[in-house]
Amino acid sequence: MSFTMRHRIGLAGRWLATAGGVAAASYAAYVATTWYRYGKATRQVNGDDRDPLLDRFMPTYDVAERHHVRIAAPAEITFEAASEMYLEQSPIVRGIFRAREWIMRSHPAREPETRAFLSQMRALGWGVLAEIPGREVVMGAVTQPWLADVVFRPLPPDEFAAFHEPDYVKIVWTLRADPLGVSDSIFRTETRVVTTDPAARAKFRRYWAFVSPGIILIRWASLGPLKAEAERRVRSEAGSLAVEAIP
Repeated sequence: MSFTMRHRIGLAGRWLATAGGVAAASYAAYVATTWYRYGKATRQVNGDDRDPLLDRFMPTYDVAERHHVRIAAPAEITFEAASEMYLEQSPIVRGIFRAREWIMRSHPAREPETRAFLSQMRALGWGVLAEIPGREVVMGAVTQPWLADVVFRPLPPDEFAAFHEPDYVKIVWTLRADPLGVSDSIFRTETRVVTTDPAARAKFRRYWAFVSPGIILIRWASLGPLKAEAERRVRSEAGSLAVEAIP
């Protein structure tokens, strides 16, 4: 091997080691910051970001994650696409799921009988707490996410807010499409979490500090494919109408 080749390999190795060190330091800083900020979720939500339907079931919470995207599609089509999206079509999402299985030593998830998102979530144990047909659905469950094999337990809507069994986490999340005129909409998703006692709070605080980057990345990674699919449906529907209009 020539001196030049050895030099290049050594340089590449040093760059990789430096990049790995920076990544590890950044992740450690994120974990520390997230742990410190736990329980300080922003509750002063104004304007269109407010969600009275969600507030009915969890007005106070320890964690909140909110994401949105504007879509060139009517709200009904956006909501339908969100309800039917297949998360695991994304390599990023699949990678995050596999990483959790490896880190937590959990059993691989069974192949879902359906790829439609809401149907999958119901099959996993999430329950519908409230919905506005074609506009919004609020899903919820109680669970212990720090376990290797997580079990989601649905509760009736009239029991969810008052649930306080020790050592549990309550989670609610939404799919929501708000119209922006006739042909545009904004898709919003929000997740809120609260624990039932100090023991659960301590466990979940550690868990959230370490795994929240992956969870947030899943939310973010779903927005692009959702936007593309909803807008594809609009184009497909317009094409079908145009064909039908040909005498």
